[in-house]
Amino acid sequence: MLTCKQASQLISKSLDRELNWRERFALHLHVSMCKYCKRFSQQLLAMRIALKRMSKSIENDQNIQLPSETKSRITNSIESRVD
Repeated sequence: MLTCKQASQLISKSLDRELNWRERFALHLHVSMCKYCKRFSQQLLAMRIALKRMSKSIENDQNIQLPSETKSRITNSIESRVD
């Protein structure tokens, strides 16, 4: 059984890479029983979604006085870290 510290580390790692089946199983088991880690996982997912939306709005915002090239580069940088 994972500790909350191990579970939170796996939750964070899952944003950067695909977890193997053992990690996914252990994490799923822990999160199904731990409301705190479940909430942490949901919060990270919500932040990820918000960052994606924000990057899209930055790219399309005409009030931001940056060259479109720069806006695209910033957006691509954010999306590559979020995906």
